[in-house]
Amino acid sequence: MNGYLNVLKQTVNILAAVLCGAVAFVFIAYGLACKSLPFIAEHFTLLVSLSSGLIIALVLAYFVFFLLNQQAVYRLIFCTLLCFCILGAVFFTICATGIINKISSIEALRDYIADFGNMAVILYILFCFFQVIILPVPGSVTVAAGVALFGPLKCAIFSFIGITIGSITAFAIGRWIGDKAVQWIVGKDTLKKWLTKLKGKDYLILSIMFLLPMFPDDVLCFVAGLSSMTWPYFLVMISVTRAISVFTTSFSVGLIPFTTWWGILIWAVIVALIALAFWFVCKYSSQIDYFIKSKLKIKR
Repeated sequence: MNGYLNVLKQTVNILAAVLCGAVAFVFIAYGLACKSLPFIAEHFTLLVSLSSGLIIALVLAYFVFFLLNQQAVYRLIFCTLLCFCILGAVFFTICATGIINKISSIEALRDYIADFGNMAVILYILFCFFQVIILPVPGSVTVAAGVALFGPLKCAIFSFIGITIGSITAFAIGRWIGDKAVQWIVGKDTLKKWLTKLKGKDYLILSIMFLLPMFPDDVLCFVAGLSSMTWPYFLVMISVTRAISVFTTSFSVGLIPFTTWWGILIWAVIVALIALAFWFVCKYSSQIDYFIKSKLKIKR
């Protein structure tokens, strides 16, 4: 009896992986078929071939590692296929509805939001929220469009509200869903062991990465949810780092040009200050880490 159940379970697992791959391909293919952007229309055949080839390779890799009983690997591949399904559905939606054309540039996004009149503020905040969670739009494009619509101060406030709420949501997803997914992939004991090794170090490392402009803040929110970072620390850290990045971007867009010598000088000073701050944090990391945790009463 147990043998039949194991065979049934293995069959269901393989069929689930194949189904995820098929659904992901259908969403991506239909999204590409809309040919919403000139680049997609020009390279349609190549993009379909690449996406189908990648999905087929993942499904075959899943099958191979499943037969080799490499549980962590084939479960990771399955999660990747599931993510492709979700991203494919989002891609199909924004292509089929034509939204992708409206968010492809600063001017297009500004005009699209402005068309909503009095509801423009609410739409902008919602857009900032979804930009963190699912929309593949750089934050700089969103903020630049907001500055053109509302001015630097109002744009900074509205952006901060939407982006911060989105960041907290992403952290919650990482904490409640991502944690269980990683446990399922690598095992609860293995995850606990690695979190114990990284405990304490992840606070400062992630804080620096949020503060510096070269790291993907939106993705880091999900990663932070998987770390040992506590809710109080994250709420304080994300509020401070998001405020700095959003207000800096809002007031610098259009005010500090790249076409004048003084604009280039100011940007050079900003880069130098960021580098200096990074050096300071690295040099005094232990003291800063101790200070933050003692103020928030986090156990060391």
